Amino acid sequence: MNDVSTEEAAANAQAASQDVSGYAFQHDVVRNLICRAGRYPEIASPQDWYMALAYSVRDRMLARWSASMKVYAEKDVKVACYLSAEFLIGPQLGNNLLNLGMQDEAREAMHALGQDLDALLAIEEEPGLGNGGLGRLAACYMDSLSTLEIPAIGYGIHYEFGIFDQEIRDGWQVEVTDKWLQNGNPWEIVRPDVSHYVGFGGHTQHQIDDQGRLRVSWIAARQVKGVACDLPVQGYRVDTCNVLRLWKSEAVESFDFQDFNAGQYYEAVQEKVVSETLSKVLYPNDEPEAGKRLRLAQQYFFVSCSLQDMLRLMVWKGTSIEQFSDLFAAQLNDTHPSIAVAELMRLLMDVHGLAWDTAWEITQRTFAYTNHTLLPEALETWGLPLFQSLLPRPLEIIYEINRRFLDDVRREFPGDDACVARMSLIDERGDKKVRMAHLATVGSHAVNGVAALHSDLLRQTVMHDFAEMYPQRFLNVTNGVTPRRFLMLSNPGLAGLIDQTIGAGWRTDLTQLDKLAAHADDAGFHEAWRAIRRDNKTVLAARIAGATGIDVDPNALFDIQVKRIHEYKRQHLNALYIISLYHRLCRNPALDVAPRCFIFGGKAAPGYAMAKLMIRLITGIAEVVNHDPVIEGRLKVVFYPDFNVKNGHWVYPAADLSEQISTAGKEASGTGNMKFMMNGALTIGTLDGANVEIREEAGEENFFLFGLSAQQVDELKRNGYRPSDYVQANDDLREALAQIAQGRFSRGDPDVFRPLVDNLLRSDPFLVLADFADYVECQDRVSDAWRDARRWTRMSIVNTARSGKFSSDRAIGEYCERIWNARAVRIDLAQP
Repeated sequence: MNDVSTEEAAANAQAASQDVSGYAFQHDVVRNLICRAGRYPEIASPQDWYMALAYSVRDRMLARWSASMKVYAEKDVKVACYLSAEFLIGPQLGNNLLNLGMQDEAREAMHALGQDLDALLAIEEEPGLGNGGLGRLAACYMDSLSTLEIPAIGYGIHYEFGIFDQEIRDGWQVEVTDKWLQNGNPWEIVRPDVSHYVGFGGHTQHQIDDQGRLRVSWIAARQVKGVACDLPVQGYRVDTCNVLRLWKSEAVESFDFQDFNAGQYYEAVQEKVVSETLSKVLYPNDEPEAGKRLRLAQQYFFVSCSLQDMLRLMVWKGTSIEQFSDLFAAQLNDTHPSIAVAELMRLLMDVHGLAWDTAWEITQRTFAYTNHTLLPEALETWGLPLFQSLLPRPLEIIYEINRRFLDDVRREFPGDDACVARMSLIDERGDKKVRMAHLATVGSHAVNGVAALHSDLLRQTVMHDFAEMYPQRFLNVTNGVTPRRFLMLSNPGLAGLIDQTIGAGWRTDLTQLDKLAAHADDAGFHEAWRAIRRDNKTVLAARIAGATGIDVDPNALFDIQVKRIHEYKRQHLNALYIISLYHRLCRNPALDVAPRCFIFGGKAAPGYAMAKLMIRLITGIAEVVNHDPVIEGRLKVVFYPDFNVKNGHWVYPAADLSEQISTAGKEASGTGNMKFMMNGALTIGTLDGANVEIREEAGEENFFLFGLSAQQVDELKRNGYRPSDYVQANDDLREALAQIAQGRFSRGDPDVFRPLVDNLLRSDPFLVLADFADYVECQDRVSDAWRDARRWTRMSIVNTARSGKFSSDRAIGEYCERIWNARAVRIDLAQP
């Protein structure tokens, strides 16, 4: 219970500061505590104080939001609409305080009220509205759109339960329900007046109208209502505040009195239960047929609501439908929203009466598609029976798009039936499927990859035929991350040192970090740099101890690999190296090896058995290594559970070495690599994704490169890859695999890791064994560099200095200029 009364708090605030605005903010917090929560300070819980503080911050954002919406409505502006099934936005309070420039004011006000701001920040639940990089990228882009003052709306799904919370029990991942909404969400505004209806199932009716034109009506079997839940997105130190609009599904009629009166109590609420399932959970496991059906329904639901909303805004503004693509640019973030191509055609033709050719021109001018993967299994396809039963009218439109498109293909490549089959929107082989990446490509005016290498490979491989037919349509926009959250907010010590050294201009122009390079050999700057890094490592060490019970030494090299657990990201390559290093130390305890703490983090998809086995291998290695007295203090292994945006705030600033070791040609870009670089970590990595550009920016002497190139990977596979050849040629590798197979890291049970070892020895699809020897040699170079503190610090400084390219501000600027034709619109809250 808080023992500070309202009167005492007010007196404390006046004594602490003469800042009138600060006192006004403190007053607003107390007012929100009383008027929104019905609490008075003496009985308010920390959660009550957090909510009151959040509402007080939101009030200031809403004033900017209202001003922004008013200008957008009155002026002729083009709005960038970012359609994404995931938005991993992270905790909001700290980020919003930063962007509003209110961190000090809030800290002083809460101190005057007897509250600790840091404790309140820790209370906030993280909205787990994404699986990883894709959703976090979308959140970074929304931050940059507002900061650059670009009119924008993010459209997605209001998942009641986000990505699972991860616990490690007995070494295994256990999924726990994410209840991020259990205490309410002070940042969102639910708008029942902004809702749209979405149909599923049923059949279509075709008829000819009075003008002799075909008209189609979709008689849906059932409807779901999508209700808008709006979250303000505040730009950094500007008055622009855009919106992230997430759709929540509701039943059209939530209660059937006829069923109820007939005694059918459960049936009376069945429609409500079924309808609300659509936005209940983030991406169910899509292996069972029911899961696939729900996932397709989710995608269509949020896309249809979003497009209907854009059309509603046009009508409200009094603009003709033919000008749709002049007012809106819609970016498809991967294939998840690609059904939007067919849905916009349906709305323009069936609802607004446009002819096919007019609707198709508008559709292509509106959409652009970002491809995020080269993995064939990740390019979404949907079986025709499923699609037909769920979305009969959109499927008819896809058929017609495909018929017209294939006529163009035959004209472009006469006599090439194989090309026609490859490019068709319908995969005719075996169980026929709709190819969603093809639909997105055909229905968009621009298709971009997310790193230079990825975009090149996209043209050469999965989209080769399309790139030949539409060469002008393909381009690259390398990903970026927001420096607000991942440097200014998560690493305030480093941000402050940079301010003192080169001024604060870098905060709005990250390329100015380049000025730090002039201080790369300054001994005094080195000392300050190392002190900040050690403080960050000390904080992370304390959090690791609290979460896992493992004590780690902040003086050791923090070697960190945090990302989604996947075979192509090759956490098991890292694990094999740790085993080999451990065995080297066991054989020769006097071996001069730099002390290391290997830190892993990331979630495995619930149905991905091999990924979950990789987590178990890491925890098994930790059990053995961390309890071996022979190497006490020289090696530690940690699996840091439940890696998310919130935990990333502690991890990225504390990393010495960033592991970016995916098989070359498999990672589209990566964004964790950029966050690490921005915070001064050095990278060990392959020439994959954005690693290529990171190495170019940092300089090859400041990057630890190993492994086969994408071309070499392709050649090795074409010529017949034999994993056993690499095992026979490398004693350390053979011993490491044997130890795993014998149960050394599974408490003596040889069966636990048999699927993982067999997979490596028989097929090794991601060439872990082929890259092992080069990886070990590269890690030796890492150890040598770490021993030279001056050299390592210099390399660290240069990495931060050269990270300016990887700001999401730069990426959004390229989208606006090269794809959307969107322009900044100045918002001035001071103007009436």
